[in-house]
Amino acid sequence: QQGELNSFLWTIRRNPPAYLFGTIHVPYTRVWDFIPDNSKAAFHASSSVYFELDLTDPYTISGLASCQMLPHGENLQDVLPRELYRRLKRHLDYIKLMLPHWMTPDQRGKGLYADYLFNAIAGNWERKRPVWVMLMVNSLTETDIRSRGVPVLDLYLAQEAERMKKTTGAVERVEEQCHPLNGLNFSQV
Repeated sequence: QQGELNSFLWTIRRNPPAYLFGTIHVPYTRVWDFIPDNSKAAFHASSSVYFELDLTDPYTISGLASCQMLPHGENLQDVLPRELYRRLKRHLDYIKLMLPHWMTPDQRGKGLYADYLFNAIAGNWERKRPVWVMLMVNSLTETDIRSRGVPVLDLYLAQEAERMKKTTGAVERVEEQCHPLNGLNFSQV
């Protein structure tokens, strides 16, 4: 029941009210029906919307891509133990082999090819820092592949905000997200 749904919506009582809404980085279609009407109403009533990062900004996207790379031309093979690297490579070979079977007819109908999708997700993986490769591998599941092409909740809301001509912005810079993850030591990763 809609009235029983709970969400991460906080109201800051001021005139006009302000709202803080906690999102999750999954395709919006997985969670949209479980977002209470009051959260959707708060979004629609707001004239300005600020996100964790501005995922509609090409500089944000390129900044996220570059922060994931190993420094000084290093390769993952140089920093991972040999056996772990081999297991990772075998796993990614398996994913590449399975990808065509995991894709939906709708994805194929939109002209999405398995090789393109694999490269979009895992391209240049040998140049990425281990923490980013770990996050990438975690997203290479059949369920996640089947929902590729559907924006994550944050991006969907940002696109909706732009469509509705709302003022948008970000509360963090790429560096504020990137540096803590890159700062984890190898044993933590």
